Amino acid sequence: MAPKARNLPVKWSETENIRWKVKLPSWSAATPVVWGDTIYVTTAEEGFVNPTYDTKQLRRAPEQKSDKIFLLALQRKDGKEKWRVEVDTGNELHRKQNSSSPSPITDGKHIWVMTGHVRMGCWTVAGKPVWKRDFVADHGTIGLNHGYASTPLLDGDRLYVQVVHGYKSDNPSYTIALDKATGKTVWKHLRPAPGVMESKDNYGTPQMAVVNGKKELIIFGGDIATGQDPETGKELWRLGGFNPPAFQMNRTISSLLVVGDQIVVGGNRGRPYIAFKAGGRGDVTGKIEIWNNNLGPDVPTPATDGRLLYVLNDKGYINCLDLKTGKAIYEGQRIELGSYSSSPLLADGKIYSINEDGTTSVVRAGEKFEALGVNKLDGYTLASPIAADDQLFIRTGEALYCIGNKPRG
Repeated sequence: MAPKARNLPVKWSETENIRWKVKLPSWSAATPVVWGDTIYVTTAEEGFVNPTYDTKQLRRAPEQKSDKIFLLALQRKDGKEKWRVEVDTGNELHRKQNSSSPSPITDGKHIWVMTGHVRMGCWTVAGKPVWKRDFVADHGTIGLNHGYASTPLLDGDRLYVQVVHGYKSDNPSYTIALDKATGKTVWKHLRPAPGVMESKDNYGTPQMAVVNGKKELIIFGGDIATGQDPETGKELWRLGGFNPPAFQMNRTISSLLVVGDQIVVGGNRGRPYIAFKAGGRGDVTGKIEIWNNNLGPDVPTPATDGRLLYVLNDKGYINCLDLKTGKAIYEGQRIELGSYSSSPLLADGKIYSINEDGTTSVVRAGEKFEALGVNKLDGYTLASPIAADDQLFIRTGEALYCIGNKPRG
């Protein structure tokens, strides 16, 4: 959500309302970050294989030797590159994503980048290295079926990392808190969960809830949601009920959503979709739920204004729910055909949803479904759109676009 964005466009094309377009070295699912006059974006190396199938052999194209992952700093005014640093090597293709998928994080003074190898580093805004960590070297191999893709959470002086996995590894899941300045471990907490096989795997991002003025770190995956004390890592509560049929391939992708002390998160493909209150103790299954339906997402993380909840599924249907009750205001409204992996953006009274073909559907926010525009750009798209002031930033395939209405006069 971008509450300060204004006068955002509803129509554009490769030749209309494009402020600038910059070719990036290669593709990535990582969403760019805007801070002041700079945009930070991670990318694969030029020449890294695109996620295309050989239609004759019906197999994935082989990986190439271009295996570096870069962090780029771009000028916001024109997209020109200010600097780039190599953050990792050994980039791998994992179905539709690669090892550069986690998005960068910044506080305006430093930038932190996690990669799909669960290696993390910190750089200054001038591109100077500060520290690096390798969680596989420190804590053992990971085993997500589709590769690690979670972005850490920055909160205060700490970074919170989740490694929720188990389909391809016997190593336990865990959460870890780091000092953001040094990268040193503040605490590590093992996270046993009842999930089996692929239901152990989660690709989301941790979130922070606030309960009576106190924070709780919220983690989802392995068929449960858990709350932890962010100061010590101690588990405070856990909630089950996300995999009633005990489906063994119950992987979860969409990140949980937190509004104050209310949490909304879904099981495999959003069935079930459960809202509940944080702040319990022990096993709270069946005790703190607010509502439960089957209208949740699979891959995209929903958007909310604190009253309405906009849920986009990966087939291109939007459900609008009352956040407090879970009641459907409208459901099953079709936008542009396609597969959707990026999350919708709620900004300037509009919802922007981009499919994997680079086509953005714009819908008016509110209780009545109203399509405002469909806009086609070129390129395979996994990253989510972002907005700042009167500009949209969309990463499609190997390019980054700055989109805005043309000035009047």
